[in-house]
Amino acid sequence: MRARDLMTAPVLTVHPWTSAKEAAELLSTHRFTALPVVDADDELVGIVTEADLIRGRVPADPRTTHEPRESAAGTTVGDLMTSPATAMSSGTDVADLCQALVDARIRAMPIVDGAAVVGIVTRGDVVRVLAREDTDIARDVRHRLEVYGGGGRWHVDVHDGFAHITDQFDDDTDRHVARLLALAVPGVVAADTAYAGEEQTR
Repeated sequence: MRARDLMTAPVLTVHPWTSAKEAAELLSTHRFTALPVVDADDELVGIVTEADLIRGRVPADPRTTHEPRESAAGTTVGDLMTSPATAMSSGTDVADLCQALVDARIRAMPIVDGAAVVGIVTRGDVVRVLAREDTDIARDVRHRLEVYGGGGRWHVDVHDGFAHITDQFDDDTDRHVARLLALAVPGVVAADTAYAGEEQTR
């Protein structure tokens, strides 16, 4: 599975000169966690997140015993964004993308074509894919296999995202391709294949 298979596109972006308030309104309205920041040529220059917008920007309640503190002075996205932003291409393996999200402790990854932003993938997008119904996953796997090797040949069983594929023909190459096709289906976490004749003799 590639980033293009689950990215949100087109993606909502902001500019460095966008006000912090407007960025907060966009995040709140669309329930996003981050917005890619682009320059006048629509090329990625940074990313602004919920954390960026709240960090030091909410003044302490004067009724508390704490010393009063002023909120951060930044008023535009350019003042608050993380720059440069980490980004990946639409052809990136989702496994690599997920590892990058975890390693960098970030919630969203801009997807680019060159320097142009073409989409975004969030942790939530990945979780939604992992939560897909097994029946929906099996249907999609079956469809890909039928396109490749014809109908009536494959039996597909999916349980908790694990796809087990049984082939009516004894062809190692086709079974290898079938496994790769299954692994490219959103929601499949692992896949194996077997020859129906071998399973019947067990």
